[in-house]
Amino acid sequence: MSRFTEPLVVTPCPDGHTWILLCDFGYEIGQEGSDDVIDVPIGFYTDFASIPRLLWTFLPRWGKYGNAAVIHDYLYWDQSRTRKEADEILLEGMVVLGIGYIKRYTIYWAVRLAGWWAWWRNQSRRKKPM
Repeated sequence: MSRFTEPLVVTPCPDGHTWILLCDFGYEIGQEGSDDVIDVPIGFYTDFASIPRLLWTFLPRWGKYGNAAVIHDYLYWDQSRTRKEADEILLEGMVVLGIGYIKRYTIYWAVRLAGWWAWWRNQSRRKKPM
């Protein structure tokens, strides 16, 4: 089974919406020892799960699925894999974390249907000169 390679260590940013990684964090895809690893570097910013406020009672922005959400945020920023692959890795990570079927697939289908906007926004931001 896949696994998260390190504990997730973050601190909130002054904006109250984003968090910054204080330690490297990673995820091994497929199964332990697969050599297919996503490494999220120190200093990466995440908003965890981009869930509309109306749904926070059922699906808060931070929950048991937080580790998978950080990996997903990084994949959407990095874009070294396709959006579909990033979404499937999110789904796999939620299985590893023991997220129930209904919650897991609600989150998965939400990003499949609406994640294109965040993908496109990140793509545009990456192209802008610093």
